[in-house]
Amino acid sequence: MSKPLKYVALLAYLVFLGFPLLWLLSTSFKTQREMATLHPRWIPHHPTLSNFTDAFSTQDLTGSALRSLVVALSVAVITVVLALPAAYALARHRSLLNRVAIGWVLVSQVFPVMLIIIPLFMILRRLDLVNTLPGLILVHVTFTLPFALWMLQGYVRGVPRELEEAAAVDGAGRLRTLVRVIAPLLTPGVIATLLFAFISSWNEFFFALVILKDPDKATLPLTLVKFTGAEQAARLGPLAAASVLATIPSLIFFAVIQRRLRSGLTAGAVKG
Repeated sequence: MSKPLKYVALLAYLVFLGFPLLWLLSTSFKTQREMATLHPRWIPHHPTLSNFTDAFSTQDLTGSALRSLVVALSVAVITVVLALPAAYALARHRSLLNRVAIGWVLVSQVFPVMLIIIPLFMILRRLDLVNTLPGLILVHVTFTLPFALWMLQGYVRGVPRELEEAAAVDGAGRLRTLVRVIAPLLTPGVIATLLFAFISSWNEFFFALVILKDPDKATLPLTLVKFTGAEQAARLGPLAAASVLATIPSLIFFAVIQRRLRSGLTAGAVKG
């Protein structure tokens, strides 16, 4: 394929991916009359911010966004802290048990959530974690950890063993080697895992719906659903505005992480 055709294909792919977000952004600035027209317009003739003010006045967007941020950041950090040493152990100690463990990690992602939600709820109830943010964090970590483990063990295998042998000659133990030698070289993988865990937790709806019963503890996805209630069925403007606001933290997090990801790749190449 020639270079111009590649650029055309890439542009078409970007337009395909960006169309829903652009349409959502356009809708958030439209009046109710413009949204009800038979001939939709990309650019609103009379842009308005009333949808954003209505969204904040109708629902507790600020509080739910802060709760979602706390949950997502906690899940991202805990997932990386637990997955990194486990991935190192699986990648460096080859055995039948390790291969079975990695296979089970992948198989565990296939089970439907509906099969385990009832026993999971019963376990959380026994631990008094129902209707609590720590309970939701625990569940999110449980479901992000297997895939994060599988991701990181692939990065660990890419680190030469000679670096660990040199550290062992210098008297470094396993833990010190992991923290001082291996972890800095895994910066791209760690950042990718952070991004995966954060976005997965930020957008998660089903577990939050089952675990959090108190409206004052609702996360952002639960709050967005309230805009589709019977009393607001025709008010698409506030829903679009709230959805636009809900995407901003993920975009900011990704922008920051992307820069660190590029620098981590460069640093890893130089150190290697």
